[in-house]
Amino acid sequence: TTLFRSKNIPLSSLTHLIQALLDSIKNQDPESVDEGLLQLCVCQLKLLQLYTSVNKLNSQDLHQEPNSTNIELATLLRLEEKEAARIQLLLDNYRQENTRATVQFEEDKSCKLPVHKFLEYLEYENDVVNVKKLGEDECVALGSFLFWKCMCGESSAEETCPIFESAGMKPQQLLSLFLSVWFSREKEILNKQQSISYLCTTLSLLSRMKGAVDVAWDLQSVSPWWQQMRTVCAQAENNGAALLAALVGRSIAISATNGLTERDSSQQMTLLCSDGMTDSWEALSLDLEHWNLLLRQLEDCLVLQTLLHSKVNKLLSSTHQHLEPLTRLSVKKLLEGGRGVVADGVAKWVFKLDLAPCILRQAQLSKKSENTEESIEVDNNIFMNEKYKELGLERIVELLHLVYERYPCSLESDVLHAHCCWEYVVQWNKDPEEGSFLSRSVDHLKYIGNAHIQHGISVMMWNTFIVKRLSAAAYLMDKVGKAPKDRLCRRDVGMSDTAMTSFLGSCSLLIQTLMEAEVSRDEMREPCLDIEDSWLSVEGPTSIVDLALEQRHVHYPLVQHHYILCVIMYAIMLFGMKSVKLFSLFDNRGKTAFFKDLVSIQLLPSGDMDPNIVSFRQQFLMKIVTAAVQELGKSPKTDGASEQSTQEQNENWAAMAIELAQNLQVNEDVIRRQYVCELYSYGIDQIGEEAILQVHDQEVLASQLLVLTGQRLAYALLHTQTKEGMELLARLPPMLCTWLKAMNPQDLQNTNVPIAATSKLVNKVIELLPENHGQYNLVLHLLEAVEAMSPS
Repeated sequence: TTLFRSKNIPLSSLTHLIQALLDSIKNQDPESVDEGLLQLCVCQLKLLQLYTSVNKLNSQDLHQEPNSTNIELATLLRLEEKEAARIQLLLDNYRQENTRATVQFEEDKSCKLPVHKFLEYLEYENDVVNVKKLGEDECVALGSFLFWKCMCGESSAEETCPIFESAGMKPQQLLSLFLSVWFSREKEILNKQQSISYLCTTLSLLSRMKGAVDVAWDLQSVSPWWQQMRTVCAQAENNGAALLAALVGRSIAISATNGLTERDSSQQMTLLCSDGMTDSWEALSLDLEHWNLLLRQLEDCLVLQTLLHSKVNKLLSSTHQHLEPLTRLSVKKLLEGGRGVVADGVAKWVFKLDLAPCILRQAQLSKKSENTEESIEVDNNIFMNEKYKELGLERIVELLHLVYERYPCSLESDVLHAHCCWEYVVQWNKDPEEGSFLSRSVDHLKYIGNAHIQHGISVMMWNTFIVKRLSAAAYLMDKVGKAPKDRLCRRDVGMSDTAMTSFLGSCSLLIQTLMEAEVSRDEMREPCLDIEDSWLSVEGPTSIVDLALEQRHVHYPLVQHHYILCVIMYAIMLFGMKSVKLFSLFDNRGKTAFFKDLVSIQLLPSGDMDPNIVSFRQQFLMKIVTAAVQELGKSPKTDGASEQSTQEQNENWAAMAIELAQNLQVNEDVIRRQYVCELYSYGIDQIGEEAILQVHDQEVLASQLLVLTGQRLAYALLHTQTKEGMELLARLPPMLCTWLKAMNPQDLQNTNVPIAATSKLVNKVIELLPENHGQYNLVLHLLEAVEAMSPS
């Protein structure tokens, strides 16, 4: 045995040694012969003879040049020219995006296999050569030695296959080795497609070997030989090579089918015409039905694999650069991955590239371009941006469009956005510092159109990822009575203070979306989740969407209760508010209901609230308004678009405070008036004029604005100490002078306001105050003073 495993003995020497040992054994007394050693020598000699024959053929310098145009390949594969061109396009896309570079050693290139390895991989017994149980790399090494030269046209398959048959090799094992080489050499095969002709020749010869196709096979049964090939193709992760192998296999199977038809000419056969893949003269058999199904599945898998390994020119986010590579697909994996396996794979790809939901929508719209041209035109502006052109997103949308065509059910818009939403929240849970992940998850959630799916995904997100962290954040904020510092956030919630602010903002949007979905789901039907005909036999885990549809109704008032809490927490963190005991804003019932199961019925606050709690709430909402206007009044240091977004966000906070007032039993008009007064205090008069229109009690507002006007005028006359101001002050009525001296301009947040703006404010106060108001005459005097100060 040591002799056979030696790496240093040349083939000829090893053969002579074993032959000499065999001759010596045969010359011994028959009774003393070691039968085990005798059989070992005989078997090893047979294997060495096989090795020598194959090695000799591999050493020949034979170059065949088959024709490989589309037309001739179409004939070879029994395809129409149009169909062959379509498949060629799919393979070109696949090769461009997907073919992975493989490291090949010199030994692999020359397809050499050391003789000791050959003897290690094979065994000879009872006139049959068997391949031992080998690993993938070993199978490729042995298969390359036996077949690669045939695949390249550098060796004659017509000479090679009879050698295998005469040596007693099993065709089933040869087929397995042959396909393992074919799949492993995908890159070379796709770049040199004349290999298809050699594949066809070799596979045809293997199929004619004794023991390959059962002689008893008929058209209404499945041939184990072809079933073996289909199984191997379905398991292959090199989808381009697998598709070509299946096309060749089906073509040869059709030839065999036609042979059976000719053999039994009395039987009337049905003409085969399936998916444009075969010519109309082919006879229908059960095997061909299996071939056609596999080909559809392989094409689907190829298109999906092409997409999943495509890339933008530059990742949109640096945080996605070090992610694990996406797994390679096979038909078998898709059939065993459950109904959501396709959407799950695409969602992982979307996350890796950090594609915005609008890009997925664009590809969906382009799929329906005949009927929705206007919609496409609206969304098309995302590609007018030079940044998107630079990233190569047009190519991404094109590939997405092709995948949508193959998987119209599995990648239905709501299904895809649901999986993307889930993928982003899963990734966020792994790294809570990346608040953008949770934010993007909620973006996808909002793109889900069906309220049943949207509701279910929201509930699952809340229960699985959100409620525990939100609870920890709430108790921490109540304990410290303000926006907690970074160290405490990391200790109690597991994220930084910045990440926690983002987290609370996303939570608010999530709960708001859940409330909207809870209302809308009763007004629409539950979706019917179909699956493509080619994938009806799919099995595996329950999909995210199926799980979402199993979620129960939530108790709307309890969800709304949590929404109010979440918005309050977000405001505290966003504006860095202090002196706010979070749970002091709620009574005992309200505190007890927090973080209970959203489907449960909880006793919530009802009736009139404790006046002290209402007072706390009012003070808190006024603080929100003040903080929002303060941010609005800061000089922006960003570009125009960001400035507008920031302004809208802070204006929205004022509206949010008013919305909260409705739910917290606080007088909304108090908050509206506070908003107007803060705007004028900061000198943001233009927005203040718009906000005045929303106030109901305008007389009270006018009195408040009158004080602001007095403060502005007092600053202009009494604090600037100009000569013109002093002269004007001397001419003012004593009552007005006394009143102005009582004003405190330090209460103003912005004293640098043009006198023209103050003049408009005085006119607005006159407009709001009734003439019988006690301070109406004072306002008229103010108007005279302001007009006197205005430049002529």
